[in-house]
Amino acid sequence: MKRSLFVVAALLCLSAAAARAQDPVQVDPKHYTVVFENDAVRVLRIHYAPGEKSVMHYHPQAVAVFLGDMSTKFTYPDGKTEMMTVKMGDVRLTPAGAHLPENTGSTPVDLVLVELKTKPAMP
Repeated sequence: MKRSLFVVAALLCLSAAAARAQDPVQVDPKHYTVVFENDAVRVLRIHYAPGEKSVMHYHPQAVAVFLGDMSTKFTYPDGKTEMMTVKMGDVRLTPAGAHLPENTGSTPVDLVLVELKTKPAMP
């Protein structure tokens, strides 16, 4: 019985980790499009209409370039949420991690996300 519980617990952990590590292009192609990819980066074009939201997915460390003003809500795997407002032209380094984004504003969310496949070189 203890072994069965261990197996079930291990499978639940693995499935939770797999859900967090989902590729947004695979699980939400409506909002995520690959526009360029090579050995170092993958560039995504991201678009959400007002009120739209995604599913839980994962991004590696990336640089986000915001193409318009936006207000979004991010829900993380642990259930915590974070509101974010940015202005057109803002650029941010984003840490690797899983999240579920939602456009909470009245305008579309449009951005380019440059996902880093390699660790940045140290000076």
